[in-house]
Amino acid sequence: MTVRHDGVKCVVWDLDDTLWDGTLLEGDDVRVPEENRKLVRVLDEHGILQSVASRNDPEHALETLRALGLAEYFLHPRVGWSAKSASLRDLAERLNLAPDSFLFVDDSEFERAEVGSELPEVRCMPREELHEAVAAGGVLPERVTPEARERRAMYLAEERRRTHEEDFTGPTEEFLRSLRMRLTVRAAGPDDLVRAAELTQRTHQLNTTGITFDESELAELRTDPEHRVLVCELTDRFGSYGTIGLAVVHRAPERWTVRLLLMSCRVMGRNIGTAVVAAVARLAGDEGAGLAAHFRPTDRNRQMLVTYRFMGFRVESRGPELTELVLPPGHAPDAPPYVDLTIEAHPTAPSQEVQQ
Repeated sequence: MTVRHDGVKCVVWDLDDTLWDGTLLEGDDVRVPEENRKLVRVLDEHGILQSVASRNDPEHALETLRALGLAEYFLHPRVGWSAKSASLRDLAERLNLAPDSFLFVDDSEFERAEVGSELPEVRCMPREELHEAVAAGGVLPERVTPEARERRAMYLAEERRRTHEEDFTGPTEEFLRSLRMRLTVRAAGPDDLVRAAELTQRTHQLNTTGITFDESELAELRTDPEHRVLVCELTDRFGSYGTIGLAVVHRAPERWTVRLLLMSCRVMGRNIGTAVVAAVARLAGDEGAGLAAHFRPTDRNRQMLVTYRFMGFRVESRGPELTELVLPPGHAPDAPPYVDLTIEAHPTAPSQEVQQ
């Protein structure tokens, strides 16, 4: 019977007799088995982050990882003499991941028991069991998005951003300008739908209505002439944020209505929502239509109503569950001056897509 380990977002490796064969402090000429090398690459390609928790001399162990050509795969390695559970707690905080998304690999039954006692949410196993679980289809996600393949690079870029922000002195707008942000708003393609559906299910704070769509629903809306499904991609001087936003818009001849607008919390404080609405308003204006928006309150999204009002939307009607807002003619917002906005939102007509 296959034991599934769904929801693994980070695998944390011990080093001695786990990632590599041999014990570094005993002077062994350590080597990494080829099946471990392959597994490290496979996990990375599937968007699963990796790190290290090892009782070892930090300088020697990290230098050995570099010499073995594997250091780049491990984020914030924890090497020293602390308890492994403390290292895992630190990693969970640093990576902003819940402990139940970690899988800890160690040859020592004692170390696994220590982590299991202090962090019972963390799954613990020796490397042989990890290999068996992966081979049986019990760890890797069933679908891999382009975003997932770049997850490690995006985490590294976010670390550089954080350091830059901590070191920056000056007004907030100057900091945002220093990022050199480039936002692309474009029609969703077939390859975007997994990530778009994921955003509707995971994004709660920067979300105007809380509506969720699955992949098939978004595919149907994408080819419906009365709708636009728009995805938002952001990059800056440090790298890519990936797909960070989604807008589902109903099109009518005289008025477009934003049924759902959401932004990943990764861009909180960047004022990207204003740029996205500016893009939608421009597309509506190109067709001679005005712009309206829906807002459904949840326990976490009031900030999005404030954002709409700040951009000039006025309440047209208010019900117990749905507020309808409208943007007065001539009040379309501009993208912030520190965001370079590109709009690529004229997809092939649905009839032509079907023919292809």
